Amino acid sequence: MQALNRREFMAANASAAFAQTGTRYDFAIVGAGVFGTWLARALHLAGKKVLLVDQHGAANNRASSGGETRIIRFGYGDRELYTRWSQRALALYKAAYAGLDPLLFVETGFLWLARQGDAYTESNLEVFDRLKVQYEKLDRSQLEQRFPQISLGPVTWGIYEPEAGGLLARRGVQTVLEATRKQGLAYQQVQIVPPREGSRTASIRTADGDTIDSETLVYACGPWLPKIFPEILGNRIRPTRQEVFYFGLPPGDPWFRVPKLPAWVDPGDTMYGLPDIENRGFKICPDQHGSAVDPDTQERLVPAVSVTAMRAYMTQRFPRLANAPLTQTEVCQYENTSNGDYLMDRHPGFDNVWLLGGGSGHGYKHGPAIGEYMTEALLEGKAIDRRFSLATKDAIGEGGRTSTIPAPRQ
Repeated sequence: MQALNRREFMAANASAAFAQTGTRYDFAIVGAGVFGTWLARALHLAGKKVLLVDQHGAANNRASSGGETRIIRFGYGDRELYTRWSQRALALYKAAYAGLDPLLFVETGFLWLARQGDAYTESNLEVFDRLKVQYEKLDRSQLEQRFPQISLGPVTWGIYEPEAGGLLARRGVQTVLEATRKQGLAYQQVQIVPPREGSRTASIRTADGDTIDSETLVYACGPWLPKIFPEILGNRIRPTRQEVFYFGLPPGDPWFRVPKLPAWVDPGDTMYGLPDIENRGFKICPDQHGSAVDPDTQERLVPAVSVTAMRAYMTQRFPRLANAPLTQTEVCQYENTSNGDYLMDRHPGFDNVWLLGGGSGHGYKHGPAIGEYMTEALLEGKAIDRRFSLATKDAIGEGGRTSTIPAPRQ
């Protein structure tokens, strides 16, 4: 299927507005990010009547799914379920993208830069062996030989995952939404009004005064969840400011492009990045929680002090790029839970309202698997792992968790 240009995409979305006016939907999903879109697709393909809505548009530039690229990799220490989901999600991404746009996934590989005594990175190996994840364990001399553009410093060994890679994030969500909309999924860009307390709600209202009737409602609003449900999520999901940097490469330089450089993470310095994809430049990001933010109102300019700090790191780890020009920045947000695990649970005040979110900086990679997992829970009554319940999400203090490592952002 040929990808739509921006004008065609906007026109298609406009024409889809309440295409099934007067219909009572089986499911209404609020939030067209990676979780909401893939859940809507899975439910629609299961034969359900589904409406997906988003107040700012699918994968918009205020959303956590709205950036250019995200990483998909397999290492999660001993948290085997997440590794299984990475395997399943990659299979679903590839299957969908094969008929839509194969370039939405770029197989870059993924490199863990580990230090002596790094128990977490070491714990990946047992899970990889058990689940037959392809990998190479590299000692320092092998790292130096294969990746001379990296100045290793305290890094003593690493793990290379050859099947991992980069996902085109914003375009990926929009492409999947448009393909599913053409198959009959209803979609509307509209703001919704939060439901009032009660045992059940038969509908949701829009800010324009319209009513959407649905048997089941799913709120998959990412960093907006604590704004919509402040009483139960205001101190359980904490959106934090996250800054992203792109640096230009020397003309014709191959060392920061595929296949010379994979996506990578440096847990010791809480940094991660991707090689040049689609000529965007070398992407590098701190994986430390920034300040708490409002996704609607935070200004998305990167201050000079942040650029200076990033250059200092690049000078020590990627010295060839010490003087590279800064060509682009992004500011998005993590929506962190206290334990870094996702939230998938019923709203305690409504028996037909579900909450889906808490991506915590690593949710994008699992989007298709989450859609499939939630669909089985909603349609077949399959139990959801307790780690994703509201009860396991402690209140987050002002400091929150200091880093999402060992779950690097995608």
